[in-house]
Amino acid sequence: MHIVAIIVAGGSGSRIRSEIPKQFLALGDTMVLGHSLNAFDRHPRINEIVVVLPSELTARYGPDLIGRRTPTRVVAGGARRQDSVARGFALVPQYADLVVVHDAARPFVSVPVIDRTLDAALEGGAAVAAIVSQDTVKLADRVDGLPIVDTTLPRDTIYLAQTPQVFRRDVLEDGLALGVTGMDVTDEAMLVERAGHTVRLVDGDPGNVKLTTARDLAVARARVQWPGGGSGMRVGIGYDLHRLVEGRPLVLGGVTIPYEFGLLGHSDADALCHAVVDSMLGAAAAGDIGQHFPNSDPRWKDASSLDLLVRASAIVRERGLAVRNLDVVVIAERPALGPYLDAMRTNVAEATGVTPADVGIKGKTNEGVGPLGHGEAIAVHAVAQLGLAADPAIESLLL
Repeated sequence: MHIVAIIVAGGSGSRIRSEIPKQFLALGDTMVLGHSLNAFDRHPRINEIVVVLPSELTARYGPDLIGRRTPTRVVAGGARRQDSVARGFALVPQYADLVVVHDAARPFVSVPVIDRTLDAALEGGAAVAAIVSQDTVKLADRVDGLPIVDTTLPRDTIYLAQTPQVFRRDVLEDGLALGVTGMDVTDEAMLVERAGHTVRLVDGDPGNVKLTTARDLAVARARVQWPGGGSGMRVGIGYDLHRLVEGRPLVLGGVTIPYEFGLLGHSDADALCHAVVDSMLGAAAAGDIGQHFPNSDPRWKDASSLDLLVRASAIVRERGLAVRNLDVVVIAERPALGPYLDAMRTNVAEATGVTPADVGIKGKTNEGVGPLGHGEAIAVHAVAQLGLAADPAIESLLL
């Protein structure tokens, strides 16, 4: 039994709003395509792999995809999906028994789904992984340009097609022959159906999602980082302290406060922002402020700590997370901070992508005790709660 897998990676990624096609975006320690490729490279029943890439990116990415356990070749794709599959199919040897077609943008395909689809195609000639629709589906018509319901389809007869789709070599060849006649289709099973072959449906997996939007990518990144699932909620604690000295401005939460002393530090020494940065990085298990913004780096000399907060927010988003809320306590014997707290909340909220209602900032004294109570320094405690970055409101910030 000789089985060849064609991994279709020719999409443009336009709906995910990225200059880089989605299949080449980072997902954990590899790219999206890498996960799909690994699934078939490690599968004991797969004998060869053909990866179809966008023609303009074949030279850039192709060399990194070969040299695996399973013999792998790379070919440039065509203008349409069926054209790309046809180019991959041209590399399938005549003696191949089954051909698997899989979307590179489905990085979570599992061994059981692959096996079920292979077994069904071996028995019936063509098989598609699919899941039963959980939603009610309306068939629409148009009246005066407006969509109206024509009929409601029986939900138990509606299946959502996934990949892998597996075919006997001769069956797929028949289908692809129709593809060159100008017929546009959305998957290979549609061509095979039009060629008169029966296509079996096998149980897919709701987790075998196709990454199409920025929301999909954010959820996928969190899923890779935390395989156990759940809400992705993470809590981090931050702390910072800076001495008060003459000749420096006093900046807290991006607000310059009139005072005879200011905080000493490499940047603007905004202890409030620094504590929030550490709380966010800690919640994301992404190191600390010294790792990302060391005081030995001249780039951060006298830098606005709000800029550091913006950069820390980007680091968090790269891990598929976003700030849900922040709580901050500033310990300062003087000056009085009350008149400036709202402005601080607004600045911190804007830098972290939330609303001021999601940011709590309180000022406390140390009751005259110790260096803080003697007015020698200001300290800040911060707590950050992060969750999965899956809200449409922050999709535009994901990339």
